[in-house]
Amino acid sequence: MVKSYPVVSEEYLKAVDKCKRKLRGLIAEKNCAPIMLRLAWHSAGTFDQCSKTGGPFGTMRFEAELAHGANSGLDIALRLLEPIRKQFPSISFADFYQLAGVVAVEVTGGPDVPFHPGRPDKAEPPVEGRLPDATKGSDHLRDVFIKQMGLTDQDIVALSGGHTLGRCHKERSGFEGPWTPNPLIFDNSYFTVLLSEEKEGLLQLPTDTALLSDPIFRPFVEKYAVDEDAFFADYAEAHLKLSELGYAEA
Repeated sequence: MVKSYPVVSEEYLKAVDKCKRKLRGLIAEKNCAPIMLRLAWHSAGTFDQCSKTGGPFGTMRFEAELAHGANSGLDIALRLLEPIRKQFPSISFADFYQLAGVVAVEVTGGPDVPFHPGRPDKAEPPVEGRLPDATKGSDHLRDVFIKQMGLTDQDIVALSGGHTLGRCHKERSGFEGPWTPNPLIFDNSYFTVLLSEEKEGLLQLPTDTALLSDPIFRPFVEKYAVDEDAFFADYAEAHLKLSELGYAEA
């Protein structure tokens, strides 16, 4: 299935390329890849395929969306990004937030995620409650990722592997700790840790353990634990799909 993307000007493409270089420097200097990835995910993951509302259209710039419980702490990401944002006013907030997520994966050693600019900014934030709840299991994951967003079982597991970056903070989510020994490196260690008996000091949420107990999810976990290249390929595809929910036409 080939998507048709909006045509953007040469000037816009040049601005995106320059912005990408600035984001690489910021994310490397501040070690802020995890929160940038979370910003991109949470911006896109509100898409509802039935109502065609929500999605990666820059609405995280509004206080109403930032105030959603699942977005606690993302104001830090916006503050870090503000100096770069001011340098590139021609780039939509929608593209800017998704570009930050793509660069976060790249800078930490992950796969190159394709980026197609041209997302418009929308003026209506989504309703609260569309993002995944970490306290729930596989049925909930499918309700959110498949029924709501239109993704697949494989996408759910691959995107879960993005938790190789970052950690939970009790004051934001109620949970504390990293998923992997090195939360600033993008690799397949989320899956190796998930299958390991040695998890002391590392985080496992109900949505993580659901990947092991579910008979459809678990084979992907086992595959990615032994084949990082397969994980990187599937992650890049899933991230691209997430970042383009409701964007462009097939």
